[in-house]
Amino acid sequence: MQVSDLFRFRTPEIRALHLTWIAFFMCFYVWFNMAPLATSMLASVDWLSRDDLKLFAIANVALTIPARILVGMALDRFGPRRVFSVLMVLMALPTLAFAFGETKTQMFVARLVLSSIGASFVVTIHMVALWFPPRSIGFAEGFAAGWGNFGSAAAAMTLPTIALHLFGGDDGWRWAIATSGVVIAVYGVIYWFAITDGPRPDSHRKPRKASALEVSSWKDLVLLCLFIVPMTGILSILVYRVQLMGYIDGLTAAICYFAIAVAVLYQIVQALRVNVPILRRGVPEDDRYPFKSVAALNTTYFANFGAELAVVSMLPMFFQETWGLSAVAAGLIASAFAFVNLFARPMGGLVSDRFGNRRFVMMAYMLGIAIGFALMGLLDSSWPLIVAIAITILCSFFVQGAEGATFGIVPSIKRRLTGQISGMAGAYGNVGAVFYLFVLMFVTPQQFFFIIAAGAFLSWLACYFWLKEPEGGFGDEYVISSVDHAIALEARQRKEAEDVLARLLPGKVELTERGDGYQLNARFRSLEELRAALEQLTAPGNPAESALSLKSNP
Repeated sequence: MQVSDLFRFRTPEIRALHLTWIAFFMCFYVWFNMAPLATSMLASVDWLSRDDLKLFAIANVALTIPARILVGMALDRFGPRRVFSVLMVLMALPTLAFAFGETKTQMFVARLVLSSIGASFVVTIHMVALWFPPRSIGFAEGFAAGWGNFGSAAAAMTLPTIALHLFGGDDGWRWAIATSGVVIAVYGVIYWFAITDGPRPDSHRKPRKASALEVSSWKDLVLLCLFIVPMTGILSILVYRVQLMGYIDGLTAAICYFAIAVAVLYQIVQALRVNVPILRRGVPEDDRYPFKSVAALNTTYFANFGAELAVVSMLPMFFQETWGLSAVAAGLIASAFAFVNLFARPMGGLVSDRFGNRRFVMMAYMLGIAIGFALMGLLDSSWPLIVAIAITILCSFFVQGAEGATFGIVPSIKRRLTGQISGMAGAYGNVGAVFYLFVLMFVTPQQFFFIIAAGAFLSWLACYFWLKEPEGGFGDEYVISSVDHAIALEARQRKEAEDVLARLLPGKVELTERGDGYQLNARFRSLEELRAALEQLTAPGNPAESALSLKSNP
């Protein structure tokens, strides 16, 4: 795929790419619509404090972690078109609740629920993967994610103007935020009708079970369970902060900790329920995949996207206090970190496509992050400002490029599990953000940069030992295993069975999975209608005998 291909709007896959990155852009715009209006909120609402807004900022990324896992499962079951559309419409509700909130608690809860919109990234990755082949996936994913991420910068540039000049008054910030919610809901409806799940009806391949990620060996199952714990367990940090600020008492905090523990245990149980039967039966050789590669990519997104979210929140103050700049000048300089997204993340995916070795590119970017943040850890007022800006932009270039390289690999690991794998890796980005923001409370900015550098280097080591070059990562088609073919055959047989049953039974017929089998649900308007259907089924020579004699699943 060439850069010039982005302007071929009549091509179905390019049109799908633009429709999807715009949806992602709008989600990020809504997700980060609070920070640009923070001063307006404090000026117009006397019951809000700066500490409240800091808590809202952590809440703004908290539920993204479990939401990405749940959305990943929903993607594999329902497809990205439905999930993306529903997500955008639903997230308009907490946006409006936050915009017109009249208490701290109401605004906190609204922001917490709204953080689920961060799962839009997982949907973007999955939809783009359905439209583009392995050889082009890196650039396509990087472009969609990079331009979508720019929504946060667009919000910072436009929302204050909308609030002050379009609406004006003390409540201008409320109407600006509310408008963003209405727009995203409208686009959610448009997206439903404007796109399909890939160029062909069979582009979207469902996993055997959507409730947990499938693995290929007992060792992989143990590793999966270990990586499940931090994804939900990290929420205990948010509970700690909420209790510290007096929003909840000790008993409520204890209940929250217990709920988090139960959620972690539930996810582990689900992983065992899904995988133990599969592993006992044995996984066909052509259906195996290295879960260690998923684990390695979890660490890379923890170290790159997690670092990005954390650094963006403290960089303006760092420049302002270190070099004595004005708030406006410091904000403009710090915004360069987000602006790099427009070209650095697509370039990371493009390099991953062109270099011929995705593993090497991933490791090179992670090493670049480690070196970049180590250099930022050395910065102080004795350094020339222009040099500090150059180092910051260079570091950001590696951070954004590594994000593109990460998701240049994800779709090629296991096609039918792309939603769940991208959900887990994406969730680890937010795990990293919450962790780094928590660490920032106890260290200086320089120490903070060194800690992020250490995290990137540990991720480099994880890639060195665990990450494998994906099979078929540069082919024209994704690798399809015997199990994929069996699942597709079962889906066709189920559709055929439903069509036959609909012809034979006059009532409403529904065939649903239940356990290891299927359950037939049929509704009739009257007993006479039921009796007629039974007579038709039992009549000699009826077509049901041959029509329903479908081959069993291999």
